[in-house]
Amino acid sequence: MQTVTDAFHAAAGKSSFIRKMFEKGIELKQQFGEDAVCDFSLGNPDVPPPEAAREVLHRIADEAMRPLGLGYCPNAGIPSVREAIAAHLSRQQKIELKGKDVIMTVGAASALVCFFRATLSRGNEVIVPSPYFVEYGNYCGHFGGVLRPVPSKDDFSLDIPAITAAISSRTRAIIINSPNNPTGAIYSKEELDALVRTIEEENARREKKGMRPLFLLSDEPYRAFAYDGAEVPAVLPLSRYAIVLGSFSKTLSMAGERIGYIAVNPKLSEEDGGTLVSTLTLVNRTLGYVNAPVIGQKLAAAICDSTVDLEIYKRRHDLMAKVLTDAGIEFVMPKGAFYFFPKAPGGDDAKFVDALLEERILAVPGSGFGRAGHIRLSCAVDEKIIARSAEGFKRATEKFQ
Repeated sequence: MQTVTDAFHAAAGKSSFIRKMFEKGIELKQQFGEDAVCDFSLGNPDVPPPEAAREVLHRIADEAMRPLGLGYCPNAGIPSVREAIAAHLSRQQKIELKGKDVIMTVGAASALVCFFRATLSRGNEVIVPSPYFVEYGNYCGHFGGVLRPVPSKDDFSLDIPAITAAISSRTRAIIINSPNNPTGAIYSKEELDALVRTIEEENARREKKGMRPLFLLSDEPYRAFAYDGAEVPAVLPLSRYAIVLGSFSKTLSMAGERIGYIAVNPKLSEEDGGTLVSTLTLVNRTLGYVNAPVIGQKLAAAICDSTVDLEIYKRRHDLMAKVLTDAGIEFVMPKGAFYFFPKAPGGDDAKFVDALLEERILAVPGSGFGRAGHIRLSCAVDEKIIARSAEGFKRATEKFQ
């Protein structure tokens, strides 16, 4: 049988290995039964949407039967939806946004793709602290952009001097993801202030030379998932070149509806006369997205201030920490999201993933996220699965002692 190590090396440099592990889980479940496999490979939210979604969906069903009820809508989104999401983000970001500052997208993924299409030229670089979400390289690479990872510190906090040193005339954006996939790190206000000072100093130099600005992209699909009193600082008030991108896939458990957004800083919109928003809207159409799904837009607008039951994820978070601790596996306690990124016993992430596979536990090698020697575990699974994995983690770890 081909090992996960073989499959991983064959897929080096590609993002498909997460899906490959998920598909391997399906194969194992068919072979041994659902209750024999512990699959921590995919961040597919399984907690039901907020109860309010039920009534809203019934109402949307009635609206859908009207003429053009499910027809095309403006490329930037339904106007009333943009206003509702702007109001939601205004409370969240502590800055006043209007509907014209928000573009509804086909998930956070297309929000990023649209932004890169609108702003990148071939050879432009996008800096990202590593570990990082595996798809970022593909998103900017579609248009000739180059992802430039900069290692974060051992506790996964930002290494500001290293990021500063990585900035060049080719750098077009710095992307942060907080709470972070795969580490669960939440960047502090102090870290963000330091990062913004670097960006502002760079942009002051660029403005004098008539160069294009450096953007700060904040990718926030996990914003609501913060534990033990942790807070996710607002980014938009920090810089006019800050852009927030996100989705309702995780917070409302509607990943399949593909509803995301781009929120352009209102100060920037005023300065450039809405040029960036207009360009992003055009790109949203011409890339083939046309408009975000109408049902999903209406649903998100109606319940955007709600969340799934976050206490369920907190219990899973605490239980996974106990399982790893009892197995003697080192990790930094995640402050948010629903992932763990522990060290791989023995130091070789692919080999440890193979050892876990023998215990019918599926994890993903950390190498693909830009940090070798770690594995990623998703807690978007039932507590029973986490508890059931405990002995398997212990047996796999013992092989490297």
